[in-house]
Amino acid sequence: MRVTPLALHHAPLLHTLYAAAPGYFALLGTRVPSFAEVQRDVEIALLDPRRHLELLHDAAGELVGSLDCKQDYPNPGDLTINLLLIREDRQSQGLGERAVRDLERRVPRGTTRILASVLGENPRGARFWERLGYTFALDARPSLTWYAKPLSVLPTQPGGDSLRAV
Repeated sequence: MRVTPLALHHAPLLHTLYAAAPGYFALLGTRVPSFAEVQRDVEIALLDPRRHLELLHDAAGELVGSLDCKQDYPNPGDLTINLLLIREDRQSQGLGERAVRDLERRVPRGTTRILASVLGENPRGARFWERLGYTFALDARPSLTWYAKPLSVLPTQPGGDSLRAV
């Protein structure tokens, strides 16, 4: 899995990715965001130094997903995955698991727990996180549930102050 930190000029790619995953937005009871909405969301996210937005590419370089996470949220030492999105035509191919395992290997130094939020009624999403060793942590329904995985070993990579693309 190749990771590209998302910059404002990548907003069209993110919009294309969202359009390739309409089921996710339908699950939330909303439509796919417009390009202008995606661009504005990226602008706002980039203002927060704790937010990390990434585009995910397969081994051939094809855009297959995105990852949005926030460092030290909701508590210091937490890394919260706000959204892991894989294109619908590429789901169930192990790409989501690969993206999560990659993230787990490159978490910022000092991270003690990874949280994953599951929006809406999404039993498939809950099962995904449970398969990866995350356990139910908090019920905030109807909008979301949280799954957590404590980290027992700090990363050994040098310079672990923020997420690093690998």
